[in-house]
Amino acid sequence: MSARLPVLFIVMTVVLDAMGIGLIMPVMPALIAEIDGGSIAQAAIWGGILSTVFAVMQFLFGPIIGALSDRFGRRPVLLISLLVMAADYVIMALAGSMWLLLLGRIIGGITAATHATANAYIADISAPHEKAARFGLIGAGFGIGFVLGPVLGGLLAEYGTRAPFWAAGALALANALLGALVLRETVTDAIRRPFRWSRANPFGAFRSITAFPGLGALLLVYFVYQVAGMVYPAIWAYFTTERFGWTEATIGLSLGIYGLFFGLVQGLAVRPSMRILGYRGTVLFALWVELISLLITAFITSGTLLLFLIPIVALGAVGLPALQGAMSTAVSDDAQGELQGVLTSANSMAMIIAPLAMTQTFAAFTREGASVYQPGAPFLLAAVLMALCLILFARNSVPSATR
Repeated sequence: MSARLPVLFIVMTVVLDAMGIGLIMPVMPALIAEIDGGSIAQAAIWGGILSTVFAVMQFLFGPIIGALSDRFGRRPVLLISLLVMAADYVIMALAGSMWLLLLGRIIGGITAATHATANAYIADISAPHEKAARFGLIGAGFGIGFVLGPVLGGLLAEYGTRAPFWAAGALALANALLGALVLRETVTDAIRRPFRWSRANPFGAFRSITAFPGLGALLLVYFVYQVAGMVYPAIWAYFTTERFGWTEATIGLSLGIYGLFFGLVQGLAVRPSMRILGYRGTVLFALWVELISLLITAFITSGTLLLFLIPIVALGAVGLPALQGAMSTAVSDDAQGELQGVLTSANSMAMIIAPLAMTQTFAAFTREGASVYQPGAPFLLAAVLMALCLILFARNSVPSATR
């Protein structure tokens, strides 16, 4: 049990990170309107700015925090980040101006970059054949948190727009205390790596990581995969409203169902898939599932059928942990933090690009007077990107140790 406690802590950290995001989602429009005094439309503009700032901070600080953990250790970086995260939620709970709220999102984006350190810790304590399955557990934790967060946030909103922030801060603080008790340091002098700014910035870190054979192509696949996959959170609510006339309750239910099956697949299906298909086979299987699912979603006309297809669509969730595991196994032990920092930056860049690309595509094909009316156009764009991933991955070899 003592050997499993660090894994439990890391998974709980990801669950609480996702819950912290989800907890505040239901109240953000009302909170922004309350602080700014404007309309919901103006609140939406501020909401977009806050989301973009959060993603930009993750992009910039992912490699920095990952490199710091390679130098000073995973334990201090994780614990300090959780304490700062708790303080950040307090700032947002007390914010009386948009500038304080913006500061809160800047700090939040920096602390959220500790996903790199959490993943590096898992890589440190896992044998090569365990990495994909344990990365799957992290993905499952995020799915669980994403399901629970909005539900709890909606309930806590009954006590005011600030209540979810106090709850998120308390959860972060409680997890920091758990980590102080169970987390052992994994960075020893044998793998400790000097901190260098040339590797800690996103572009320098990318150059450094791609020096490992085969990593450049896999990183490109990972990034395009992330952009394509983000079509769901970026466009789902708009698409299902336009095509099926779903209410907010139905949209929330569908997202909850997806989050549940996403978590189940990443938590339970990655290990057997790796045992049967290996890294390469698992990623290829997932890419085919994703491609076919996107094409079906683009043209489907029954909302009920789409709900029943969600468990099948979720099977594609085995792909990213396998791809992440392959890359982790291909780099040296002293570069795990740097690699995970690069992946965090790739995620953040996808979070910046995907919503803009997908929502603009949706608007172009659904606006009044559009030459072609197709609400599913963003899913077709994502399918093209997923097909590109499939071609790139199929044409490039996976490092021999990970096949």
